Amino acid sequence: MKKLDINQLDDSDEEIANILISSGLSRPAARTLAYLQKVDTATSIDLERATGLRQLEVNIAMKQLNPLDWIEEDEEKKPGKVRPNKVYSLKVGFKDIITHLEKKQKKTIDDGMASIKRLKDLKKG
Repeated sequence: MKKLDINQLDDSDEEIANILISSGLSRPAARTLAYLQKVDTATSIDLERATGLRQLEVNIAMKQLNPLDWIEEDEEKKPGKVRPNKVYSLKVGFKDIITHLEKKQKKTIDDGMASIKRLKDLKKG
């Protein structure tokens, strides 16, 4: 039997994932970012094992994260294998991701407050 040494999400990583989910990211995307922020690179198989996501969920996460331009995707050809493994890493620092989410949350709050102000103005008139 082969022994595998794989990093897994710990309590701190789980908390990061939960905060990312509450910030509007999907569960697969949040768990993927929580894992990638602590490793240099990860194959899709590493992501599946470490995050508890299925292959489909990892693919969905990457499709959601690619338009944000946060993920670098490469292929690693293994000898004897027909299909190359996909290798992922963060293209930007995790602090940049936090800054993006912070701006998004502020905009949501500002838009909500503007709507409430408009309602008050309409009520006066």
